[in-house]
Amino acid sequence: MSPPPERPAPEIYVRRRLVVGGAALVAVALITWLVITIVLAIVAASAPTGPGTQGGDGSHPNQAALELDPELPAPVLRQLEYVRDHWNADSSERYGVLGVDDCVNFTSQTLIERGWVVDEEWWYSEDGDAYAHSPAWRSSTIFRDYLASHPERATPLSDAQRAKVKPGDIVQFDWDASGDRDHTAIVTAVREGDDGEIDVYYGGHTDATWDRSVDDHPKHPDTEVYYWSVAD
Repeated sequence: MSPPPERPAPEIYVRRRLVVGGAALVAVALITWLVITIVLAIVAASAPTGPGTQGGDGSHPNQAALELDPELPAPVLRQLEYVRDHWNADSSERYGVLGVDDCVNFTSQTLIERGWVVDEEWWYSEDGDAYAHSPAWRSSTIFRDYLASHPERATPLSDAQRAKVKPGDIVQFDWDASGDRDHTAIVTAVREGDDGEIDVYYGGHTDATWDRSVDDHPKHPDTEVYYWSVAD
């Protein structure tokens, strides 16, 4: 009969425990990495993304998104620089802020930077009281009507005419397809995808956004999108 096995030396026990424990830690780390990778891939695939935008909704643009094309016409470049520098500002000494309805007030400001001059219908109060600005300056629907009566300033484009949209143009949204205009912003980028589809991105107030896709409106599935091609 063979002799019974002898108890391993203590250092062998320690070595075995270290090997088993190390292998377990490696396995846990690999599983954790795999889970995180899968979750990030799902999030990235489901979130709409603008050119150089982090987060998809335009609320966290990275440095690449904030870069502007220096070849843009000087008035458009000034306009977009203003949008880029103030898209997330919550105060303005010169123009004031219309609470959570500041989109047209901000859009109008960018047009001043572009070179537009106020007139009898479209103007702002010089005391900085946003609620004292003209209706066309601060109401999306009235601003639409103003533009329709001033083709020398801008001409309408439908969403089917995206190929004609350019940075610096005006985009308007009708959230519920009721015929009015509920939101107004400035086009920041126009890109053609590999599939030939035209993607349009915008920036503005309410919600504070830079390079958000015009197709990203999950809260308003019935949205209709319209554009105004701003004259040079």
